[in-house]
Amino acid sequence: QLFYEEFKAVVSTQSTGDDYLDGQSEPLNNVVEFKVKDDILVERIAGRMIHQSSGRTYHEVFAPPKVPMTDDVTGEPLMKRPDDNATVLKRRLDIYHEQTAPLIEFYQKKGILRSIDAMQSPEKVFQDISVHFKQ
Repeated sequence: QLFYEEFKAVVSTQSTGDDYLDGQSEPLNNVVEFKVKDDILVERIAGRMIHQSSGRTYHEVFAPPKVPMTDDVTGEPLMKRPDDNATVLKRRLDIYHEQTAPLIEFYQKKGILRSIDAMQSPEKVFQDISVHFKQ
């Protein structure tokens, strides 16, 4: 996250970013972009529920509690984060796309961007990542 924020600032000031990358102690050889459709991200995030004291997570569609909005173990109420709603998420995704487009373009030109279809099974996503890092 820190690297992303620093690099985003470099790119947003119209720098090519080459100076920033050249100044790092380790070379950056691969950048992974996980591609997921926005509507799927909204569905996944907006459906999250959390049991606050234990950290157990549920999902309205993918892993619902036995009783709606109730923790299966303790019977205590579950919570939803106020920003986990479709309106907020769509706005956040718009900002994300706007701010990452220059990064995607930059890494594509450097030849180190690896785009992974993250709509596949976790096993397939891991396999695709592994193929890129074996190169």
